[in-house]
Amino acid sequence: MFTLNLGQICAAVLTVGACVAASACSSDTMNQNPTAPSPPSSTTLTIDIVEESGPNSFYPSPASATAQQMLVWRNADRETHHVVFDSTAVDTGNLAPNTQSQPITVAPGTWSYRCTIHPSMTGVVTVAGSSSQSNGSDGPAY
Repeated sequence: MFTLNLGQICAAVLTVGACVAASACSSDTMNQNPTAPSPPSSTTLTIDIVEESGPNSFYPSPASATAQQMLVWRNADRETHHVVFDSTAVDTGNLAPNTQSQPITVAPGTWSYRCTIHPSMTGVVTVAGSSSQSNGSDGPAY
């Protein structure tokens, strides 16, 4: 014959109650999905550093942006990289794997850039805007 004492019954009830509560919390959390990444902002263009392979090292490249967009370089590679513009003072500093640069704004024009650590890595970004500057002395705006 199977008998339960009061302590065993209470423990069983508490266990079932905890499971039901956890299940309810889990379904609420799944429906709200608070940890999902937010969609990319149209005010920021992210250029990924994907590998060390010459002009194919950045994605997208060539990249196109508007004068209202901020630019960010995100290191999706396993190596450290350091992006600089060829004709201006834009400098991301060293970007360790899985990090990104500070956002910058760039004046309208077509801008070449490269990795100072891996000089064969090159890219181009064209920023559309009201002026027709192209690699001029004014350079990107910060």
